[in-house]
Amino acid sequence: MIEKDKLKEYARKLMFDMEESEYDTLQEEFSIILKQMELIEKIENISLVEPMSYPFMLDDVVLRDDTVNNELSTHDLLLNADEVENNQIVVPKVVE
Repeated sequence: MIEKDKLKEYARKLMFDMEESEYDTLQEEFSIILKQMELIEKIENISLVEPMSYPFMLDDVVLRDDTVNNELSTHDLLLNADEVENNQIVVPKVVE
């Protein structure tokens, strides 16, 4: 089980504020997830299964070629940004 103090530490680092009761709920949800992971680990030969990036086989799917349409200049893209530095939008830090 993940300790409540750890959850609070992670929430603080992510600048995420939660009520005390929400930590209890989150702790229960993590407990369920950890139990599910334990069940998955017990599946025979699970290490032989190739990881998937999509839940269905996509053998017959043909993706279109990417084409550039209505390209905007960097200057136009940055016009609505509140703060720009070195052609990049400056945003507040959200994690430690």
